[in-house]
Amino acid sequence: MPPARQYRRLPYNPGLKARARELRRAGVLHEVFLWQRIKGRQLNGLDFDRQKIIGNYIVDFYCAASQTIIELDGSSHENKAEYDRLREQYLTSLDLQVIHIAAADVLRNLEGVMEFLHRHPRLQSVG
Repeated sequence: MPPARQYRRLPYNPGLKARARELRRAGVLHEVFLWQRIKGRQLNGLDFDRQKIIGNYIVDFYCAASQTIIELDGSSHENKAEYDRLREQYLTSLDLQVIHIAAADVLRNLEGVMEFLHRHPRLQSVG
C-alpha cells in the first residue's frame, strides 16, 4: 500500500495535535540524536515522521512505507508497564511493528543503534 494511503488508514486523534507539536519542540536529547540520523531518508531511504499521532497515542518515530514504529524507551516509560503493554497491543493490532530501543543506548552507542536499525528486516528499503 502506498505511504499516503497508509496515513489515511491509521486512526488519528486530532486532540493530540498540540501535544505532538509540544513534544517535537521539547527536543529530548536521545530523540534529537536519533532524529538527526534518520530524517531526510538517511536510514535505508525510508521516510520517518517524528511524534506521529496514531489513534490515542503519540509514537516517537513512524515509517509509513514499512509500517514500523521506533520507540525510544527512557525514563518516561518507568512505572508504566501496563500502559505500555496496552499501547503496544493497540499498535500491533493495526499491523504495525514496534521496535524498542533504550534511550541510554542512543546516548552511549548511537553507531551501534544505527547499525541495528540499518540491518533490521522491517527497515530494509521498500521499493
